[in-house]
Amino acid sequence: MGNPRTGGRILVDQLLINGCDRVFTVPGESFLAVLDALHDVAEIETVVCRQEGGVAYMADADGKMTGRPGIAFVTRGPGATNASGGVHVAFQDSTPMILFVGDLDRADRDREGFQEIDFPAFFGPIAKWAARIDDARRIPEYVARAFRVATAGRPGPVVLALPEDMLRDAVEVPDRPPVPPVAECPDPGAIAALFELLKDAAAPIAIVGGADWSPRAAHHFANFACRHGIPVAAAFRRQDAVANDCSVYAGQLGYGPNPRLQQRVRDADLILAVGARLGESTTDGYKLITPDHPGQTLVHVHPDPSELGRVYHADLPICADMGEFAEMVDGWSDPDLVRFSAGEEAHRDWLEWSEPQPRDGVRLDLGPCVAAMRERLPANTILCNGAGNFSGWWHRYWHYGPMPTQLAPTSGTMGYGLPAAVAASLRFKDRPVVCVAGDGDFLMNGQEMASAAQYGADLLVILVDNASYGTIRMHQERDYPERISATTLVNPDFVKLAEAYGGKGWRVEDTAAFAPALDEALATSGIRLLHCLTDVEVITNQTTIAKLRGA
Repeated sequence: MGNPRTGGRILVDQLLINGCDRVFTVPGESFLAVLDALHDVAEIETVVCRQEGGVAYMADADGKMTGRPGIAFVTRGPGATNASGGVHVAFQDSTPMILFVGDLDRADRDREGFQEIDFPAFFGPIAKWAARIDDARRIPEYVARAFRVATAGRPGPVVLALPEDMLRDAVEVPDRPPVPPVAECPDPGAIAALFELLKDAAAPIAIVGGADWSPRAAHHFANFACRHGIPVAAAFRRQDAVANDCSVYAGQLGYGPNPRLQQRVRDADLILAVGARLGESTTDGYKLITPDHPGQTLVHVHPDPSELGRVYHADLPICADMGEFAEMVDGWSDPDLVRFSAGEEAHRDWLEWSEPQPRDGVRLDLGPCVAAMRERLPANTILCNGAGNFSGWWHRYWHYGPMPTQLAPTSGTMGYGLPAAVAASLRFKDRPVVCVAGDGDFLMNGQEMASAAQYGADLLVILVDNASYGTIRMHQERDYPERISATTLVNPDFVKLAEAYGGKGWRVEDTAAFAPALDEALATSGIRLLHCLTDVEVITNQTTIAKLRGA
């Protein structure tokens, strides 16, 4: 070979081989050799962030959008622990992601050196695989395995620790070729069995999204469901799993769903779960669909065999790649299957549910604001949000186009929206990107507006400010009425904050002012922020604090 390379250079070369075009990082002295190698590689954009939480959320969002592992680099100790929230999101959301952590020198291990943590032990419970590379000659092996593990079966995060001195070692080692995707084809016998169950069913419903879901899966499954009239519900925060204009789209399960959709799930005799884990949020605490679901037949389609039967008993488990499964059922012909009428009925229910109605006595009514956005923004707009009651207005009233148009953590993590919007604006420069954030949610990672400014991101922030941790306040009022504790916020002037980052801001205090401010924001580019001041009394799109106290 005769061409020694540093471990840092070998690592960057492996990223290139595996199709990486962007990494997110807060730099650390522990991986200077990697940064040095990136200096010479124009094919990989290095996006510098302001806090490691933002790094990990951006990498997760990038993985969601591309289906390839989002790549993050952070340093040891506080850097890695700050990034752990994003690793947890990727784990629960089934997102392919690789987090590289700069580590202390190999000779200093187990001495509680500067910022030392046992990273395989720390990340083990929230990663598909966590390991340390101690020999630069094995970097191609570990990176190839990381890409494979992150994308195979149920996708998820991989964490690799990189000792600083290992990255400086100059060694000779051959590169490994890119990792080809491994797609599990469904058993035709299982597909035949599924169609037999559909022929016996009176009220089937599908729940889609989650692991391995893709535009290919969305296209073919929508064709299948429309042809047979099967209602399609989206798992929590998977509302772009099929385009919402699909004639059988029935809405989202999770927090604040349409009661008619919930009843439709209760009444279903056949549940077809495709890609979804049927986690706590989607199933309303495992009550809407119970793990044993008596009186209901469950067909569970998932790319990872270990997920099938782990929580939910599946009457017909099907282990398959989502795209392969959807394409096979789309192409399957069974003339004896009579088309259901429930799909169009469920869609009409959703259309009625998703149409905002003005609320009396509400100065800034978010429902009509979402309607104004629907009128002005195209279907391919990417909507990004973190966690909080504010998101419920958009989950209910926004109409999501084909994926990727929703970037939101199913794990319910605050601070996700703005970093995700930055990642989206860099990935899709020709599409509108909107971050919807609550005040507390925004301030978790609002400093990433500096990253947005540095890289010329074009994004709009709708900031809903009720001076409260609203979701917690809602639960507080249910359990401890009128005993407000630790949920009140004193906030900055968000318009001035946006301007400080080189953006533009508008203060919106009533419903009538929202549409004109939105028009002005859409007429320009760069960082734009609408500071929407709402009353905490209007705690969700369905209820108020007064009603909670009276419950």
